Amino acid sequence: MTNQDDYISGNRDYWNEVTSIHEKSRFYDVGSFKKGKPTIMPLEIKEIGKVKEKTLLHLQCHFGIDTISWERMGAQAIGVDLSDKSIETARRLAKELNSNVQFICSDIYKLPTVLNNQFDIVYSTGGVLCWLPDLDKWAKVVSSFVRPGGFFYLRDDHPFAVILDENLNINGDYFHQDRPIVEPPSGSYADPNATVTKCNYEWHHSLSDIIDSLIRANLKIDFFHEFPFLGWARFPQLMKLNNDGWYRFKEEKINMPLMFSLKATKQLTFIPCRSKRLLIPYTGTMSRKRKRK
Repeated sequence: MTNQDDYISGNRDYWNEVTSIHEKSRFYDVGSFKKGKPTIMPLEIKEIGKVKEKTLLHLQCHFGIDTISWERMGAQAIGVDLSDKSIETARRLAKELNSNVQFICSDIYKLPTVLNNQFDIVYSTGGVLCWLPDLDKWAKVVSSFVRPGGFFYLRDDHPFAVILDENLNINGDYFHQDRPIVEPPSGSYADPNATVTKCNYEWHHSLSDIIDSLIRANLKIDFFHEFPFLGWARFPQLMKLNNDGWYRFKEEKINMPLMFSLKATKQLTFIPCRSKRLLIPYTGTMSRKRKRK
């Protein structure tokens, strides 16, 4: 492979293969989800706030159970994913559960060619940035879908943890490289014993890569939080699942960042109103000027 489109296509093949594995896995527990169990972690609900009657765009939604969960909480949600198999599964689940969530199959970078709405909330969580070769391009796409006054919420694996191997030894570059890391077939985070035949391609991004890309895309960082726990066992021999649904180190003396979250708001732009000397919000569209008499 020689270019980003080839790598992205390879990742689409990988996710197409693992979707059926994930749908059947204990990790995703689709059976409980169908019975009404929420899949959104309380941490995210607290940080995002009320979503009732708000529009929400879920980027990299996989097979859609989190997207449908947001709809259950009152959001008007749309889910987007690269994998056509994931979107096919999401649509099937939505139909089975009488959900009104719309699912779109698209590479994030090409999404503006098939969707032109703006949303109160743009949301992306759980192992998402490593699949993206170009964060500046990604951030511009994200920003384009956030309405003025709305926000983007991201929760993902901490870049520091990503460069460590299973024994906590440094095993990678912290700073971004254009050439991807090639991950050979070796099961899945949802089922390590599953038979997977496809490689996948990942990119590492530093904290400054992530934050600066959003700032350059005209989003204001409202908060950045770091946590010593994670939604999956990155270091399987060293971690355990706690009652709160997060994986933590068995040894309490190991205290390092494993996950982060951030919220970034698109500022309202104000323009002067000459007649009354007021400032009124500019939402990106203006009526045509009247002709002078």
